Amino acid sequence: MDEIKTLSREFSLKPGHVENIISLLDGGSTVPFIARYRKEMTGSVDDQVLRALSERLEYLRNLAKRKEEILSSIREQGKLIPELEDALDKAATLAAAEDLYRPYKPKRRTRATVAAERGLVPLAERILTEKNIALSEAARDFVDPEKGVNSVEEALAGAHDVIAERISDDAESRRVLREGAHRSALLTVKAAKEEDSVYRGYYDFSEAWRTLPSHRILAVNRGEKEGFLKASIQADVVRAKGFLKSRFAAGSGERAAFLAGCAEDAYDRLIAPSLERELRQELTDRADAQAISVFAANLRQLLLVPPIKGKTVLAIDPGMRTGCKIAVVDPTGKLLKTDVFYPTPPYNRIAESEALLFRLLRDYRVDAIACGNGTASKESEIFLANALKKFGDPKLGYMMVSEAGASVYSASKLAAAEFPDFDVSLRSAVSIGRRMQDPLAELVKIDPRSIGVGQYQHDLPPAELARALDAVVEDCVNAVGVDVNTASRELLARVSGLNAASAQAIVKYRDENGPFPSRAALKKVPRMGEKTFEQAAGFLRVPGGKELLDNTGVHPESYAGCKALLKLLGTGAATETERLALPLLVKTSGEERAAAAAGLGVPTLRDIVKELIKPGRDLRDELPPPLLRRDVMELSDLTPGMRITGTVRNVTDFGAFVDIGVHQDGLVHVSECADRFVRHPSEVLKVGDVREFRVISVDAVKKRIGLSLKSEKKPS
Repeated sequence: MDEIKTLSREFSLKPGHVENIISLLDGGSTVPFIARYRKEMTGSVDDQVLRALSERLEYLRNLAKRKEEILSSIREQGKLIPELEDALDKAATLAAAEDLYRPYKPKRRTRATVAAERGLVPLAERILTEKNIALSEAARDFVDPEKGVNSVEEALAGAHDVIAERISDDAESRRVLREGAHRSALLTVKAAKEEDSVYRGYYDFSEAWRTLPSHRILAVNRGEKEGFLKASIQADVVRAKGFLKSRFAAGSGERAAFLAGCAEDAYDRLIAPSLERELRQELTDRADAQAISVFAANLRQLLLVPPIKGKTVLAIDPGMRTGCKIAVVDPTGKLLKTDVFYPTPPYNRIAESEALLFRLLRDYRVDAIACGNGTASKESEIFLANALKKFGDPKLGYMMVSEAGASVYSASKLAAAEFPDFDVSLRSAVSIGRRMQDPLAELVKIDPRSIGVGQYQHDLPPAELARALDAVVEDCVNAVGVDVNTASRELLARVSGLNAASAQAIVKYRDENGPFPSRAALKKVPRMGEKTFEQAAGFLRVPGGKELLDNTGVHPESYAGCKALLKLLGTGAATETERLALPLLVKTSGEERAAAAAGLGVPTLRDIVKELIKPGRDLRDELPPPLLRRDVMELSDLTPGMRITGTVRNVTDFGAFVDIGVHQDGLVHVSECADRFVRHPSEVLKVGDVREFRVISVDAVKKRIGLSLKSEKKPS
């Protein structure tokens, strides 16, 4: 199949692997399942490559479908010739296919169609084909007042319109002009109105089409939408018209001059506006794709921020007039206590609030404090820092937690069902605490578009953004694995092969029958058919069961192979010492020999050994833990040259925003990310990274903090 050859070439994969991937996708297998449990069939490609291949496959299939529609339409018109059919077959993009279809595509009423109705197409064809034609003499034969052609001039004008449209519809001309515009066109931006705005930097702006970064494109688009900017594409008009004239109006004399006029009109009236729309749309598509990619990468890192396991957390949702809502949650996320205190303006009940805070910290043996970063968070953080100094526990710290999307969850049916007697701010406090304990488990309850780790997310195409972010959530949930006996319905619904209905069925069965003793017991759940079990089982964990493998990423289909492997190696892997010895035993036995003897593929064997070494492992545990603070700084405390530890909150095309504990994120511009050249900040920094930064600038008026990761230059 052509699609297999194309995908094999584009993704540098073996045709057999591509064929297997397509077969698995078409058979209903999920990307996480294919990536994790079908490595032998796919060449061990990861989930991101699989998703990119899946999207490209969809494009190629849509292209093939569109080609068939075009061929059918042209065939019905009786105009399909072998050369055109061959050109369509070779068209590699939808744009190329549509260019070929343009001359045959039913059109709305145009100047050319009016001329055709007046019988002037034969005159246009004579002018195009007869090099020595006498224009006026030829046009006299087409003067016909009954058809609305009252003079030679009107006949030639109609022929001009027909020829101009044919030039505009010429696929090769469009291809050449499009490619030329890609190389040399400029996006030029002017002010639409003389009014100061955040777009002032674009009031007289111009940059090459091909080098425009995503964030600038999106800024210009938004500025246009809000009426502050007017943007246009400036192509090399002289070169474009020169090309059309050389192609359609070569030579000299009356005919050449006439055709040159047709070419100029075709470009000015038909091609240029169409090309500008195309180029603007390509710019937007390019910017959207990049912004979605950045958003997805940030979301992936946020979801994989290490959890704070086994900790009781006191969470605070800061507020002013209504006070600060408090929620204490145990290590499993269960709500233990709610309350309200008023340490912030207009009440400023500091002593009373400290007494309540200290009592809760002692009564519930709180291990950490989570404070939302919304309204009144600065005042709440100052109160917390001062209170902790008085409390005197050096191990107790706090973390500022992003509230992005918390209000969405708090007002949701899910939150209302779990906490029907609480107002939204108390629900928000619970969510803040759980976010600190396990970001992944809590954030899956919220539309990922509301989490706020992107740029211009409200300007992006909703369907494409949702699809990309949902894929990230799915990949992260399955990469980590889910405890089937404690996971929420929302978390279970993100597991490979499951959906809202099957997740609800699992929770209902668990509530009615108690914890699942094994993975095999999942087969008793309604809606858990063989296919669903196959896709989901490897990602569902059963800690503490009789079968050790049930608490690993080893799929049940490989249990027999795993046990055969252990028998071959002469170990039961019952103790940690035995499990740690597995890699050496496999190496001694010979990896390929061991895999073959156990009936396993080498990639699967490697995964099994990795899982057995540390049953129940959480890949997030290998990452640096979140940063807990005990003190708070003011903007005025910062000075250039100071070194300060911070947590990366968001990564954009132009830089990364870092929480350094002063209630105002610092910016590490892309040019300050490393001593070497960095094309994009994500090459160096990821959401959740805890790093030491150097302060390079502080603007107290504009509340801007410049940070750097570059080595400090020593004076010579």
